[in-house]
Amino acid sequence: MPRRLFKRYMPDPTRIREHKSLQFLGTLLHDPNLWHLNRHSVARAMAVGLFAAFIPIPFQMLLAAILAIVVRGNMPIAVSLVWLTNPVTMPVVFVCTYMTGAWLMNVPPRSLPDNLTWEWISGQLSTLWQPFLLGSVVLGLVLGALAYCLTMAYWRWWVAHQWKKRKLRRS
Repeated sequence: MPRRLFKRYMPDPTRIREHKSLQFLGTLLHDPNLWHLNRHSVARAMAVGLFAAFIPIPFQMLLAAILAIVVRGNMPIAVSLVWLTNPVTMPVVFVCTYMTGAWLMNVPPRSLPDNLTWEWISGQLSTLWQPFLLGSVVLGLVLGALAYCLTMAYWRWWVAHQWKKRKLRRS
């Protein structure tokens, strides 16, 4: 894996542990897997980061950090993956999650009006929230599991590829 690239942009763990606003976490931030770049911690971070990115709540980064602590995944990667759903990509993601939830609930999806107003959204919220929330959780779980499996597979392939290259250089 390109560890040097990741390490260049990763924050210093001691600075984060000693930050005033994170003192309430105590020794939870002292787990080495939260900061190391190994196959398991990165794959776990990919899973929880993508899951948290698809959950439509405020403070998604906090959710990703808590989940990274729970599963002992790399915290900076998990927290940074939440930014896949940013203000630019959020409308597309929300429509996809709603359509997925409507399909899973076997409910005909609502079409958007020509003029999207806050009144229309608040009026339709009672029928939109259940498919939207279900689609968000399901897509978050599926994409998180897919990211975990792909990261593990890619990491194994990369290590095997590097071993073969070294073996050929020695011969």
